[in-house]
Amino acid sequence: MSSPTVPSPEVCPAVPYAPVEWPLSRRGDVVPPECALLREQSPVARVRTLTGDDAWLVTSYALAKQVLDDGEHFSLRATAADNMPRQYALTIPPEVVNTMGNVNSAGLHQEVLRAFGPRSGPASAEWMRALAHELIDSLVEEGPPVDLRTRFAEPYSAGMVCEVLGLPHEDGRRLMAGLDLGFVTSPAVFDGCTANWDKDYAYVLRQVRADRDTRRGLILRLCELRDDPTRDGGALTDEMLAAVVTSLFGAGAMSTYVFLLHAVLTLVQHPETMRRLREQPELMPQAVEELMRSTLSIGDGLPRIALADVQVGDVLVRAGELVLVCVEGANFDPAQFDDPERFDIDRSPNPHLSFGAGSHFCPASLISRVHAAEALTALLDRLPALRLALPADQLVWRTGNIKRVPERLHVLW
Repeated sequence: MSSPTVPSPEVCPAVPYAPVEWPLSRRGDVVPPECALLREQSPVARVRTLTGDDAWLVTSYALAKQVLDDGEHFSLRATAADNMPRQYALTIPPEVVNTMGNVNSAGLHQEVLRAFGPRSGPASAEWMRALAHELIDSLVEEGPPVDLRTRFAEPYSAGMVCEVLGLPHEDGRRLMAGLDLGFVTSPAVFDGCTANWDKDYAYVLRQVRADRDTRRGLILRLCELRDDPTRDGGALTDEMLAAVVTSLFGAGAMSTYVFLLHAVLTLVQHPETMRRLREQPELMPQAVEELMRSTLSIGDGLPRIALADVQVGDVLVRAGELVLVCVEGANFDPAQFDDPERFDIDRSPNPHLSFGAGSHFCPASLISRVHAAEALTALLDRLPALRLALPADQLVWRTGNIKRVPERLHVLW
């Protein structure tokens, strides 16, 4: 679909850059100290991105929520438009940037929400529980240590997303193999940066065009809508459906497996909380909310382009300027969360911004919560002595990636 008409970017006025290096630290177990510094001194600060463009970095909860809620004046879709300031080079096709925008405009939003609903969708809590225990069976049979990323988090997340979308389970590992390439951050486009997208998109397009009797999950439903002559909402093409499904797999599998690794890393450093959750598994949903608030998997700011001049705090953001919402800054804002550095599974309410807000609130938020709760409950029940196989400060964190990802997470039990 064509990009929206957006104002030409204004040149930032003579505002000094924030005294921080952007992006912030890739280490995923320590909140970057720059978050507190900026919240206190300059909650809307000028930074320079990897591409050398100017951007406004928002670190307070109230202002972050303002930007995310205001879909009228701040656009995600426009971040892929030509001649816009960028967070980093556009190393994925522009249509991937705003998959949900394409879904909304094509009238498919409710179908996506229904597919990712943990009760009405194909991947129920019971289904996810069975998959988690099946994977843990293999871990127990092999014995420790094992890399929880490759042996549990990745296949568990890929399995869930394949089930929802209607992709063959046996192809989940294949789709995961090059997934990190789709989330690379780079100052410039490089040769082969879209190669993995092209491969996965071609694979999904074959699934969309497969024999009708072999379709299932969201693919089946989207194809039914494509073929429905009474449907009102714009023409659907095989290519559009394949782009939607490919995007949903990448975003869904990446986000869920990375969060699981962060959740485990946090829990093993709070053994008393692990003990409590084993004894009271009914507390797991609220523990997941606190894990989502306090973990740092998102990594980079959520980007928006201002569509008009907008006042954000003390700063007048001009039409065409790039705004980056620093989620870890917002989620650790003491003005919103009491003692935010404390990991507290009894925290309530817990209005974190880890799923975004406004029109781009993550459509998979409900199933992601169930996905995490079932996995963590199974791990704590089956592996009560779960712990890291090496000190946390020895973990290797991936650089040049949208997410904060540990390369490996070896565990004992």
